[in-house]
Amino acid sequence: MISRIVAGALLLWMLGFAWFAIAMPGPADDRTTDAIVVLTGGPGRIQRGLHLLERNKAKRMLVSGADRRVRPAEFAEAYGAPLKLVDCCVDLGNEAVDTRSNADETVEWVTRHHYRSVRLVTTDWHMRRARFELSRVLGGNVLLLADAVPSEPGLGVLFTEYHKYLLRRVAAPLGI
Repeated sequence: MISRIVAGALLLWMLGFAWFAIAMPGPADDRTTDAIVVLTGGPGRIQRGLHLLERNKAKRMLVSGADRRVRPAEFAEAYGAPLKLVDCCVDLGNEAVDTRSNADETVEWVTRHHYRSVRLVTTDWHMRRARFELSRVLGGNVLLLADAVPSEPGLGVLFTEYHKYLLRRVAAPLGI
């Protein structure tokens, strides 16, 4: 009996991991949102957010988890963005150090600006957990559009992220 339970749990875990690795979220459609939130930490994320901002797909962009030492002029130069765009429309959030604090920093920013729709930009392998954390703190009042930047993560990255995601799905309802 116990061996069947263990075998069943192992099968569920394996199927879940296969789903997680194969069916990663993709880029979102071209719709406009009030704001864009980019979580730092992966290639192509900030570039994707700036591209959308330049195309007027949002009024403003938060870069959550930016280094405290980075100034708008340095940011603009590093990403080839017009300084005028960065000065008017990009906020460099430097309070976040992980995905949970990204969510906290984001909800504070969204609330302060009274936004009703937000495009979340992060890497495909990170999107499920990031969206879960952000949805949890935003509640149902704000539309959250997931816009994943495609990548080619290794098995180790997928394995680690899958377990972080599972852990958060279990821990969050317990208040942990």
